[in-house]
Amino acid sequence: MAEEAAGPSELVGWPRRAMGRESCRAGSRGAVGGLLWLALSGPAEGEGAAKRPRAGPGSEPAAPPEEPAERVPVSRLARDYVAPCLACYGICVKDGFLGEALGARVLGEVGGLHRGGKFRAGQLASPRPSGSSSSSIRGDQIAWVEGREPGCQAIGALVARVDQLVLHCAGRLGGYHVTGRTKAMVACYPGNGMGYVRHVDNPSGDGRCVTCIYYLNRHWDSKVHGGILQIYPEGRQVVANIEPIFDRLLLFWSDRRNPHEVKPAYATRYAITVWYFDAKERAEAKGRHRLAAAQKDEAPPATQTNSPT
Repeated sequence: MAEEAAGPSELVGWPRRAMGRESCRAGSRGAVGGLLWLALSGPAEGEGAAKRPRAGPGSEPAAPPEEPAERVPVSRLARDYVAPCLACYGICVKDGFLGEALGARVLGEVGGLHRGGKFRAGQLASPRPSGSSSSSIRGDQIAWVEGREPGCQAIGALVARVDQLVLHCAGRLGGYHVTGRTKAMVACYPGNGMGYVRHVDNPSGDGRCVTCIYYLNRHWDSKVHGGILQIYPEGRQVVANIEPIFDRLLLFWSDRRNPHEVKPAYATRYAITVWYFDAKERAEAKGRHRLAAAQKDEAPPATQTNSPT
């Protein structure tokens, strides 16, 4: 996404604790309760903010006021909100993820990367359609960051907090066993009307199972600035419209269950994306890659001829 990478970067360190299986049981909605304000029960809509449930008979209660990020234990957030949302909806949104102070530091570091010329045009993982350019498919500029580089300490703190959140979802990620992730992909749409066409992050089993995107855009108005992320959950006649507002974290399954696109952005739009790997699928993907590389090395060279045969 865009905030999505054309493909995962190298695996980086991750606490060696596996994630297990949990299905979306009938009681899971109760566990989410009023905390779930990303409603995927209405008709498909166009541009706009993520939809909130409307109050009314039989509706879920409205979301409670946001607590300061430092007062919400990550374990509680994972157990009571993130894992149930992913299990039932495949998508989860958490506003106020870092809080104003740390979120502002992250934004300052991303702005510094941008001003320092660290971004490069985003690349495509699969061949582009005939007659199209890469920029017509995805118009973002990106930089891969570990979080230990000079001037990237706040980005590192963000990634560490997302790591903790995913780690505390242990046993509740639909059968995935997360043991690694990519580096952080810092992305910028420069505001010239570029977006990212509809696509799937992991259409071919490369190991990515959960996409986590952190947004950094203050005073964002999608009616003026565009740039929303639209997700088309598989099997649902709905569209989730996610505004890329400051200090918002979005999580969703990375596979074909969540095709999505970034609508054209008309103001500078920043996001940071991290993908988490399922251990088994990642190992299988690496095995296929090694086998293909070995077969390529063993293939006899093609015979070149200058005349018809």
